[in-house]
Amino acid sequence: MASDFPLPSFTAQDALVAVMVAVSASDENISNNELISIGRMVESLPVFVGFDRDRLAMVSQTVFDLFEEEDGLDALFGLLRDALPERLHETAYALACDVAAADGQTFQAELRFLQELRYELNIERLNAAAIERGSAARHRRLPEAEG
Repeated sequence: MASDFPLPSFTAQDALVAVMVAVSASDENISNNELISIGRMVESLPVFVGFDRDRLAMVSQTVFDLFEEEDGLDALFGLLRDALPERLHETAYALACDVAAADGQTFQAELRFLQELRYELNIERLNAAAIERGSAARHRRLPEAEG
């Protein structure tokens, strides 16, 4: 894990936030809808009870810094594997899928990131498909009213 800066130690909650930031940043365009989605999940989901919101900036900056590194994605996945207990692997994947779907479209770079995340966290393909389908259903939009 070659890096030009010392990597922080992540808590499980930090790792979940990092997954959401990473999928959002994977297409090099973090949308307002994605940021709002991340904020809402951190505020409302039980897995984030007790999370120190002041850590959001540090976690986000770590992800951005890693994305600038040649082997940064591998380093990020290493941090995630170290911080996340196995029982939260599917939670991490679900959060990533929700953020990717938040702006109503999923870009190729986001799909590639999700595929790599699924592999790195050893998410079974059928479970991943169910999680993806649920995210798509939750973020589906009504057609625009014809005027």
